[in-house]
Amino acid sequence: MTNIVLASGSPRRQELLRRIGIADFEIRVPETAETYPAGLSPQQIVEYISREKADAAAELCTPEEVVITADTMVFLDDQRLGKPADAEDALRMLTSLQGRCHTVCTGVTVRQGSRSITESETTEVRFRPASEAELRAYLATGEPMDKAGAYGIQEKGALLVEGINGDFFNVMGLPVLRLSRMLSRFGIDLL
Repeated sequence: MTNIVLASGSPRRQELLRRIGIADFEIRVPETAETYPAGLSPQQIVEYISREKADAAAELCTPEEVVITADTMVFLDDQRLGKPADAEDALRMLTSLQGRCHTVCTGVTVRQGSRSITESETTEVRFRPASEAELRAYLATGEPMDKAGAYGIQEKGALLVEGINGDFFNVMGLPVLRLSRMLSRFGIDLL
């Protein structure tokens, strides 16, 4: 099998690769600034950053290796909600999300040598109304602090989610069906 490199330090992305049968991969995390030009749509933003990560990762890889990069962002009314700066910022984000729908966009790039494919996946997530006490209890778990939008759907954050429309795994940070279809174009078939 082709050597696969995941250019991400995300434990969730590593777990998802293993779940879909990619057990043998290397992790190489390039240094990249997650900046992007003004005026891009949410999908264009995550695709742009994913491509930038893939370009930086290519410097750490051989032309034969297949590199996977991803960038996930949460958007509420087209405003980006990144990782919270502190607990009060996390509470602000969670308060703004409760009782409303937001979108989670992930850009994914698969690159081998000079050949590269970038796509994105969008999932709509609906939070249930929650009290401030519930949100503070969730904050007390520490879980929100390293996650875009200040929640993790695969952990206790699931208790705030009323429903989703789209790819669940995208909300975790890696749309595995889309990734599998992209990898097949590089001769890597997972089934």
